[in-house]
Amino acid sequence: MSEATPEPRILARSEHPISRKDISPHALKVLYRLHQRGFKAHMVGGSVRDLMLGRRPKDFDVATDAGPQEIRRLFRNSRIIGRRFRLVHVVFEGEVVEVSTFRSAPEPGEANGAETGPITSDNTWGTAREDAFRRDFTINALFYDIEDFSVIDWVGGVEDLRRRVLRVIGDPDVRLQEDPVRMMRACEYAGRLGFGIDAATQEAIHRHRQKLELASPVRVTEEVLQLLRCGSAGAAVQWLLELGLLEVLLPEAYAMIGRGPGGADFGRLLPTTDRQVVAGRPLSDATLLAVLLLPKLLQRRDDVEAIDQRPMSRAALRQLVDETVAPLAARLALSRARATQLTQALVAFQRLVEPGWKPRGRQQFAHRPYFDDALALFELMAEATGEGRDALQPWQAVAAARRERGEGPAQEPAEEVAAGVGAVPAAGDARRRRRRRRRRRGGTGAAARDAG
Repeated sequence: MSEATPEPRILARSEHPISRKDISPHALKVLYRLHQRGFKAHMVGGSVRDLMLGRRPKDFDVATDAGPQEIRRLFRNSRIIGRRFRLVHVVFEGEVVEVSTFRSAPEPGEANGAETGPITSDNTWGTAREDAFRRDFTINALFYDIEDFSVIDWVGGVEDLRRRVLRVIGDPDVRLQEDPVRMMRACEYAGRLGFGIDAATQEAIHRHRQKLELASPVRVTEEVLQLLRCGSAGAAVQWLLELGLLEVLLPEAYAMIGRGPGGADFGRLLPTTDRQVVAGRPLSDATLLAVLLLPKLLQRRDDVEAIDQRPMSRAALRQLVDETVAPLAARLALSRARATQLTQALVAFQRLVEPGWKPRGRQQFAHRPYFDDALALFELMAEATGEGRDALQPWQAVAAARRERGEGPAQEPAEEVAAGVGAVPAAGDARRRRRRRRRRRGGTGAAARDAG
């Protein structure tokens, strides 16, 4: 890794490809107002990286020397969010511009009281230079200065963009332990951008891969979903596999690698999902998580039916789905609602591939809230494997007819849950099991228990 220089490399407007016409008008409004009020205002992070690469950013982030309260006073349409990492969201119609205050390295004790380890607070304000050095990768630490339209590079990010390589800023052993989720992010960026990962970063990821278990499950879940939505999940998962992260993060997927037909299905399913994402098809969280589990579920079902020499009953299939979902749901700390949607999607997919459906039954089933997720899974599997297209077409026709009539999915009836298609209602669901009325004995004692 090259040594950082005390002065940044500055690319004048004529030396880089970023044009204001490619920047969101809302982000420009935020940048200009901060600058006009005497604050430094830089576009930062992935938006600068993508524009330097000729790609269209999904969002635009801003960094400034103004504090969160000062930013809040400048923009009435804003709110301060976060505790571990406090920043401001400036809300426009159809877009949120995220504004952060320049940060320095965390104070001693903010990394769980140790020299290395996850950072528990990151709200120590600093300079633009300090902010650049505390970011994750060099290619994400470039600043676009609205004052003179230059690109400022403190960490060698411009050269790494040219070399198409991903490199951690600073000591990889320290930086990856500060935030283990960075290991996942490295694989996503490498897969999505088609970049390599430098040797020192790869070695550190492999050494500290088990530290991923210390990361917040909520953050890990969101990173998994973001990886699956990046349009290059197949390449990103290959990086996870090569660096030893897949076995830690998604042992269900790791177990399928190279294991007979199930492994082949998994290998084809991710690129198929990527094509759908790139084409702009919206896929729910339940569908994306189900993609990770479906090949294993089908493999287990085939194994059981081969031993029993008969198809599994619906009750046995539901139990198999529950057993398949439970470890992933626990590891990622999925909410009850999310786990329910995932379970329903997998069970309903199995119903769709059953033979013997009558037209009226298809129409009724197509109104269930889990039907769209199940149909998306069926379409992905049919495209990935080339099998089941004849069985898929009647379901697609029913779905198309429903959309033409403007009909949405119906609420899930209780009898479907009992039949093994649905799942336990999510927390906060309006449906509640009827409680058996208790006969009062002793007056206030029972009433007090009910009130508690």
